[in-house]
Amino acid sequence: MRNNFKTVIAAAALSGILALTGCGGGAKPEAKPEAPKVTFPTKAVTIIVPYAAGGGTDLTARALAKASEKHLGKPVVIVNKTGGGGAVGFNEGSTAKPDGYTVTMVTVELTTLRHLGLATSNYRDFKAIAQINFDPSAITVKVDAPWKNAKEFMEYVKAHPDQVKEGNSGPGSIWHLSAVGVEKAAGVKFTHVPFDGAAPAVIALMGGHVDVVFVSPAEVKAQVEAGKIRTLAIVDSKPSDALPGVKTFEEETGVKTTFVGPWRGLCVPKDTPDDIAKILTDAFMKGANEPEFKDYMKKNGLGLVVKDGAGFTKQMSDSDASFAEMVQTLGLNKK
Repeated sequence: MRNNFKTVIAAAALSGILALTGCGGGAKPEAKPEAPKVTFPTKAVTIIVPYAAGGGTDLTARALAKASEKHLGKPVVIVNKTGGGGAVGFNEGSTAKPDGYTVTMVTVELTTLRHLGLATSNYRDFKAIAQINFDPSAITVKVDAPWKNAKEFMEYVKAHPDQVKEGNSGPGSIWHLSAVGVEKAAGVKFTHVPFDGAAPAVIALMGGHVDVVFVSPAEVKAQVEAGKIRTLAIVDSKPSDALPGVKTFEEETGVKTTFVGPWRGLCVPKDTPDDIAKILTDAFMKGANEPEFKDYMKKNGLGLVVKDGAGFTKQMSDSDASFAEMVQTLGLNKK
């Protein structure tokens, strides 16, 4: 009896130990419930374009929307909200419901207008989705200009301060600021002649009313190919596909300068959830790499520069800081 009693006690003790240890594996913590997967989108996504239908930004947005729809799985609709040089559309986009269904095609003006005192919108009001485009400036002169290259041109400008007339699209415009960036880096001084846009400035160049323009490759491509004007250099880290054979400004002159030019990209309101922003980033970056969209950009002489949200945020931050300094130096900020 004594032995049987000991056997029962031992068995009970062993059973308790096994129950506590889970057969030697230790107590298993309770599994945390998985976060519910985001179901997005379930309806069409809208892209606000802050400029008029038919313009470069509008057409780029429409081409990107078409190329991205299959990756998003829903239609992408373009809505034009014009006014204030882009300020009206920027404001509407930044204050939209942060649910991912309202995306804004933002442009470089998001980081210039507020420093000029023309808008209150800030790039920090947005969460970056993807950068799609960057266009450098092309330093372009008449076809019969005496300068064979950018080095000769800059040497002449340095020796003749305020004598070389530079045509641009108005005080504080992106092309005015691009020329100012080169002035600052090279220690030269142009006489700036404002026009109502880049196209009139190019026409003035062909007519001999100004000596040089700083505008995008797309805006001089046709006239360069027709032999009416000549591009001396591209103000960027690499040459432009739109103007093959033209070297960069630094290659030609040895001068490093800030790369000032228009860019475009997509943003959503800053409080949009990260998981929704990621879905949008993936879809639009895939759309930007579709052959049809690449063909559109190439045919129109536009620079295809695709960056994710982090990369685009840095682009906007760098631009904002650079333009703040330039506008202050030039005294262009309105009180």
